Amino acid sequence: MSAVRRHVVVGTAGHIDHGKTSLVKALTGTDTDRLPEEKARGITIDLGFAFLEEPDGLTIEIVDVPGHERFVKNMLAGVGGIDLAMLVIAADESVMPQTREHLAICSLLHIRTGLVVLTKIDAAESDWIELVRDDVATLVRGTFLEGAPVVPVSAKTGAGLDTLRATLAGLAATVPPRSVDQLARLPIDRVFTIKGFGTVVTGTLAAGALGVDDRVEVFPRGLVAKVRGLQAHGHAVERAVAGQRTAINLQGLERAAVERGDVIGHAGTLSAVMLVDVVLEMLADAPRALKNRDRVRLHAGTSEIMARALLLEGTELAPGGRGFARLRLEAPLVALAGDRFVIRSYSPIVTIGGGTLLDTDPPRLKRPARLAHLKILEAGAPEAVVEEHVRGAGVVGIRLPALVARVPFGPARTRSLLDALAASGRVMAVDRDWSLHADAVARLRELITSALAQFHRTQPLRGGMSREELRVRAANADERVFAHVLAALDAEGVVRVDRDKVRLASHELRLSPVQKTAVDRLEQAFREAAAAPPSPEEALGRAGLSGDEQHELFQLLLESRRLVRVKESLFFHADALEVIQDKLVALLRERKEIGPGDIKDLLGISRKFAIPLLEYFDARRVTTRVGERRVLRGG
Repeated sequence: MSAVRRHVVVGTAGHIDHGKTSLVKALTGTDTDRLPEEKARGITIDLGFAFLEEPDGLTIEIVDVPGHERFVKNMLAGVGGIDLAMLVIAADESVMPQTREHLAICSLLHIRTGLVVLTKIDAAESDWIELVRDDVATLVRGTFLEGAPVVPVSAKTGAGLDTLRATLAGLAATVPPRSVDQLARLPIDRVFTIKGFGTVVTGTLAAGALGVDDRVEVFPRGLVAKVRGLQAHGHAVERAVAGQRTAINLQGLERAAVERGDVIGHAGTLSAVMLVDVVLEMLADAPRALKNRDRVRLHAGTSEIMARALLLEGTELAPGGRGFARLRLEAPLVALAGDRFVIRSYSPIVTIGGGTLLDTDPPRLKRPARLAHLKILEAGAPEAVVEEHVRGAGVVGIRLPALVARVPFGPARTRSLLDALAASGRVMAVDRDWSLHADAVARLRELITSALAQFHRTQPLRGGMSREELRVRAANADERVFAHVLAALDAEGVVRVDRDKVRLASHELRLSPVQKTAVDRLEQAFREAAAAPPSPEEALGRAGLSGDEQHELFQLLLESRRLVRVKESLFFHADALEVIQDKLVALLRERKEIGPGDIKDLLGISRKFAIPLLEYFDARRVTTRVGERRVLRGG
């Protein structure tokens, strides 16, 4: 088994008093009943843990669950992390109610592998044992245990234990390894304190890996701690991986701050949700149909949360039925798409079904679109599932961490699926970790070109639209997304980007003869005024027009950069500024430094124009201010 995964978690299942705990003790030497009440009453109330270390390096970790109907919620907290089920049936009693319920729960959680153990064979006649075998065959028909090994044992005499151990090892070899390319998640099933060490939590590491000194978070509480130490199957380790029963010593957290149902993960990687879309599967022997808006008990991971079931395909879901639903949760759930869960009725408390989480951040869609969305998430190929989530993000796009939290594939595989979609043109990468769907890109392109076309219709004499105004009109797109799409449109020759102005490449200014004459007069007024220009109102008046700097003909001169704003409501002709700069530089080379009076004398202007000009050339990095004087920048 050197090439086979080294850790397999086995979970017991079965009716109360059928010998689960005695069987585990006979196999491992560990008494999993640790609570005083369990010792006093002789029944298992909470989860117990033991392990077998095989000679070839395989570790079989056993979760012993309670069989009493009152403690099924505890059973559910332990069975969610197992790889194979060991259904225990007492040979002297045969199949009982919790035998059926536990088998149903294991089936609902999609446990794929297991075996049946007939215990207490020392207390039953051989003929009776054969009848029990027939009952077992009937019970497991059509389930994952159909055709599975049936091993008779006696914890009292030791009969069959060697066969059971060998059978478990053989089945363990068929269990596929869990992926470490997943967000690390450990649903907590026990919390306790060890003197000298502090708070310790345990659970089955459902996915990913955790290491000593990792910075982790307790979700959904938002508490951050450091991993002080790790143990896997009773041994200290530097790193625990998916599938291992793991104990974590948390540095900096009090015992009272954490409880069963919380989840340990790397800080900032997981999130808690209050609304999930799921596919529900009702047990064929559920006592009644599930009706729309029924209150149910959701068991996912090690948590139990009350929820309201909103059916999406009718007013009720009959026993044996299957359909999509939205669950409104009454407490936060930490889970990922693809997780299995079990639902129990509110009252009476019985298991009625289960299902799979499809979307942990469901979008607002009308019912037909929502159903189409969920069908892709349920049955679509991995590439189609990723594409569906990117499409749903619209023109905002989606970042890789957010996408990983919504798909069951893990960071590396999700990235490779995105790369494949980008290569086929279905997705556009804004950067390595940010993607837009091709439909959203097309929509954004349409919004940009439509906004420009509308602008040109209403402002035919304006050379272009403000880049920021265009971004806001185009669905208020993120600046980086907008820049990416705008650059592509510019490269394709659809638009022209000139500094902070954007226009359609097809847009041309067409002035009437009267307008062209007015523009020429405006420009001439500023050109002739040189260093003492008129105000916009004065210049427009001389050209026979009324208005201020917002006048479309005045803006035309600004956008074409024939006029330059030096200060609020103070504009110079571009040619005049070049002449003024040449004179200023020549004077400074002669005198080394000048003051406001010098430029007034040089240009024959008042302080009203001199000070703004000096500040303009400072801003243009032609001059530098030293006290009240100016010198040439750089020398």
